[in-house]
Amino acid sequence: MITRLTLAIGALLTLTGVVAYAATHAGSLTALIPSAVGVLLLVAGWLARDERMRRHAIHGALAVALLGVLGSVMNTLKLGEVFDGTAERPGAIIASAVMCVLLVAYLVVGVRSFVAARRTRQA
Repeated sequence: MITRLTLAIGALLTLTGVVAYAATHAGSLTALIPSAVGVLLLVAGWLARDERMRRHAIHGALAVALLGVLGSVMNTLKLGEVFDGTAERPGAIIASAVMCVLLVAYLVVGVRSFVAARRTRQA
């Protein structure tokens, strides 16, 4: 399950970055940051299909997700400016918010998955 979720979140982030890049009329390469994170998650998800690699690949994916959350949280906190109409770069804020929400959800599910796996091994 966590492998499929990793692939799905990776695909969504890749799509988010491409849409953000297109929305800026290819004016800002930083709009592709969600795509970069998404591609890393896709690679980890692909590697996790191998049972021997799964644990390490998902740990790597969760580390990437944590770094992605830390990198996107500052822009996400500016979400109110988008609704006020005072945001300088509303597209960047929205893309960061989407990335942050997806990655936080992924982190929660991933950590819960590892806790459940550990409990199963101990039982």
